[in-house]
Amino acid sequence: MSTNPYAVPPHEQPPAPEPYLQPRQSSRAVPRVISALGGVLLTPVALGLVIYGGSRLQRMYAQAYTVGEDPLGLILMIVGGLLLLGVALLGVLSGLGPVLGGLIWGVVPGLTTLLGGQSVMSTMYDIGGRELGVGLVTWLVMGALFGSGFLLAGAGMVGTLTRRRPGSRSAG
Repeated sequence: MSTNPYAVPPHEQPPAPEPYLQPRQSSRAVPRVISALGGVLLTPVALGLVIYGGSRLQRMYAQAYTVGEDPLGLILMIVGGLLLLGVALLGVLSGLGPVLGGLIWGVVPGLTTLLGGQSVMSTMYDIGGRELGVGLVTWLVMGALFGSGFLLAGAGMVGTLTRRRPGSRSAG
């Protein structure tokens, strides 16, 4: 502060800076569409690869008590698992993709099998062919398809809930 008694304080003060920068609101339509398409289109491919690879390995194990002699079955299961991981990671863009993929390709077929019984299983054999049909029915009866559908839906919900948390954009 000045000791000059004749000093006049300035009449205009500079505007105070905003305490918090407001993020620019962008459209979420494109990430939602990409995530939804990825979830709906990649989930059946991934599940089909895992189921077919598992069916091949199961047949090999039943014949020779080993799974190492069918590298194609192992590769198919690994690729299918990585695709399922990719579907779950689509939850970063939007939770819509994993939720749709999990519900359409996991939960609904699981519920249909539980409620439909034998007619659904015979249809699976007819649609999926011999190896895929056996693997698919095994996954349905054991509840693996049902469980994987719930896991994908849960991954999508976690992505959505994390994005809605106020402090979710922290570095670390």
